[in-house]
Amino acid sequence: MQLLKQIESLLSFDGNETTINPDYLAYFSCKELESIKKELERKNEKMVEENLEWMQQFKKM
Repeated sequence: MQLLKQIESLLSFDGNETTINPDYLAYFSCKELESIKKELERKNEKMVEENLEWMQQFKKM
């Protein structure tokens, strides 16, 4: 359940709450859920980096 909450948090990066039906846990192994979490973390990090680069353009002006 904690892993599910972490995934929901990563999916809610835009401020909109995301909930995942716990019944879906029956379809994924812990290893698969960990992989999903790591991929979401990687994507979120990349998005933050891209946003910082974009914002830096305005700082230089």
